[in-house]
Order: sequence, then structure tokens, then C-alpha cells
Amino acid sequence: MIYLNNAATSWPKPEVVYQTHDAHLRHLSGSINRGAGGASLDVDRAVLETRELVADFFNIQEPEQIIFAPNATEALNLALQGLLAAGDHVIISSLEHNAVARPLYALHARGVEYTIVNCDPSGRLNPLDVERAIVPRTRLICLTQASNVTGTILPVNEVGEIARKRHLQYLIDTAQTAGEIPVDVEAAGITLLAFTGHKGLLGPPGTGGLYIRYPETIRPLIFGGTGSRSELLTQPEILPDKYESGTINAPAIAALGAGIRFIQEIGLDNIRHHTMGLTARLLEGLRRLPEVILYGPLEAGERVPVVSLNIRGLYPGEASAWLAEHYNLVTRSGLHCAPLAHRTIGTLQTGTLRLSPGFFTTPGEIDATLAAITELVGVMLDE
Repeated sequence: MIYLNNAATSWPKPEVVYQTHDAHLRHLSGSINRGAGGASLDVDRAVLETRELVADFFNIQEPEQIIFAPNATEALNLALQGLLAAGDHVIISSLEHNAVARPLYALHARGVEYTIVNCDPSGRLNPLDVERAIVPRTRLICLTQASNVTGTILPVNEVGEIARKRHLQYLIDTAQTAGEIPVDVEAAGITLLAFTGHKGLLGPPGTGGLYIRYPETIRPLIFGGTGSRSELLTQPEILPDKYESGTINAPAIAALGAGIRFIQEIGLDNIRHHTMGLTARLLEGLRRLPEVILYGPLEAGERVPVVSLNIRGLYPGEASAWLAEHYNLVTRSGLHCAPLAHRTIGTLQTGTLRLSPGFFTTPGEIDATLAAITELVGVMLDE
């Protein structure tokens, strides 16, 4: 199998991630904050270590401001629904995932307004367009750091300067960038950062979270048991308990920590160099096929390893199925849960075929993919 669907979830994982998850599930019986004795304390310690690893990874000063969640979608919902109220105004880009667009659409019914700032057909965003969209009621700027459709990297630091200057909350979705390119909350002026564990951070599904710089501004999304201040009917204000009700997925969080340690050992720059080389190789080969339409920047340095394309005369779903059947090549087709992005690049009616290599993808697999697509084009032309 050639696996080119890392934008959905990375695979394979480092062996240490599998081993850590198995060891914690087998031997660390207990629930965080809910027991005494060695095993329970070890669970507490494992979660704390991962929280500290995440803090170091994003240059977050206070680890307790990292709230674990099952995925970036819930983290984004916590940020949006916890912050916004009737009369507030939000600015987003035209590349945002439905994890942002759908909560905002629901909040619109409660009196929250939002403006979509258009990116160009390659997915590039002009920071000045964001600044021009600010109105007196604007409370939040929310951006994906890179598109899951075009791969385009957005100018997060430049927009962060605007948010800082205008004293606005600044929410960044790092689903496609964490573990691929550096993310520094201090340098970018980020006050809210959503991350997922199962993509570039090389952890298991069911992991993710939200960094909250100003917890007094964010209401909890879920209320319940925290293992602390149990005598109160009100939610505890201490962090991270305020936002982490119920039993969290400690074995998976420990495995996420193993994934982050693996990235630190390899080096983020080395990972980026490898995936950029694969992306450049893929783009160069696809550009030689006149039947292939490419979307997003043509320079690998302007994008994460996400390549969307269409083949003239062929629906992306048909292309994806053919590649799977004939080459055991795993891709993704459709709208990728991002209709705003597809409207931006003109593919809302058809979607795209998406190829997303990862750290464990080899140059040989990219060459085999190019050969498969070349054959597919030939078969289509013969018909």
C-alpha cells in the first residue's frame, strides 16, 4: 500500500507511539485526579508530561493553559462557543474547515456576525484584507494556518501583529501544520490555538486540544466531574479542570507525548525538509501532465504537503477509486470538509483528488504515484 492520506490522519505512526499506547492501556489502570497509589499517580504524571511537551512545542509559557480534547474540532468549538456572544463579530478566511464554519453558522443564529475574507485562487491571504474587515464589534480573528485543500500556508504571524495591535483575540487552527512547520504562540500573538494529535504530531486518534491564554474569557463547553472541588455544583475555575470534565483519554495522550518526543528527536526542520522534497517532486511530475489541473501554490515552500488536483474529464472520486483498485494507492476525494476553500478555488461542484505525503513516505512512493496517475490519464484518453 502507498499511503497518501496523511492530511486526514498520519500513518504509520512511530513504533514508540504504538508501544506507549499499549503499555499505558495495559499497566496504568486508573483515571487522572481520581485515585491514590502508584498506578493512578503514574496516569497523572503521564498526562502532565504530555501537557508540558505540548507547551514546549508551541512555546506556551503555562502548561495548565493547554486543555486536552478528543480532536481539533471540539477544541475549536470550545474556543468559538466559549468566547462569542450575541453582538460579537468574527473574521475568518475563505479557506476555513467546517470545524470553524459550522460552529460560526450555528452561532450566527444566536446573534454572532462573521466576515469571510477571500483568499486568491491559490489560497493566498492578504493580511491587509483582514485588517480592512475589522469593525468596532470585532472580537476575534480565526485562521487556519494552512489549508487542508490547497496546502497554502497563511501569513499567521503578520495577521497576528494586526490582532495584537487591535487588541483582538486570535485563534489559529493548526490541524495541518503542527508537526510540519513551527508554531510559536508568542511570536504570532496567538491567544487561542487548536491542535490535533493524529496528523502531523504522529499521535493516535482521539487526541487534541486548545491553548487558552485568557481563561477568564472562555466559558466551558462541557460541565461535570473533574476530580477536584467535588463539593461544588459550579464548575471549578482552576486550570485545566475548568475545561476537562469526565475521564480523559490518558493512554492516547501519553502516546501523543511519544509522538512529540519522536518529532523533537528527528527535528522539525528535518521533517520539513523531507516533506517539502516529496511535495516538490510530486508537483514537478504532475505539472508535466497537461490533463492534470493543480490547485494551490506551485512552490513547495509555500505549502504543507497537501496537493489537490483534478484530471480533465474524470471525477475525482473515479480517479481515487481507480488508483486504489489498480495500485493500492490511498488518496482522498471530495470536498474534504472544506466547502469554503473549494468555492475559493472553483471546485465546489466536483471537489478534488487530494494527495498528502507524510514523514514516512519515500521518494520511490512518489515516483510510483506519478507513474500510476500517468497510466490513469492514458487509460482515460484511450476511452
